[in-house]
Amino acid sequence: MLDVGFSELVVIGVVALVVIGPERLPKVARTMGHLLGRLQRYVSGIKADITREMDLDELRKMQTKIEDSVRNAEQAAHNEATKAEAELRTIAVGMGKPDPEPTVAPEPMAMKDEVPGAPAASSAQPTSPQLELGLEAKSSTDTDGRP
Repeated sequence: MLDVGFSELVVIGVVALVVIGPERLPKVARTMGHLLGRLQRYVSGIKADITREMDLDELRKMQTKIEDSVRNAEQAAHNEATKAEAELRTIAVGMGKPDPEPTVAPEPMAMKDEVPGAPAASSAQPTSPQLELGLEAKSSTDTDGRP
């Protein structure tokens, strides 16, 4: 940063002692130390912000590259699937079979917890383990176990 040697510091100290005086010199030195500490913290904060922004910029560039490669791979897979479907149609037509129905993409699942192939839960009728087993629920008055 600054090239200040020991001899220059001694000269600055002597001049400060003469100009400021021995009574106020410790207070001025303490104030200068606090200000220098604030300046160093401010500069290090700015350096950290610049580094963070540079890293964030690099991450954004990497994200766009990955998104582009995923998009390209998806497009290539779609093209290959379309080619394979067209080839299968030509083979089916060549064998004398009727033209098969075009494939339809499955509908997205409405709920994340829903399992494919499992019956959908109806909100109109509450389900309980007793109803699923065909048992009737006991009334609240039959707590002693009598039928």
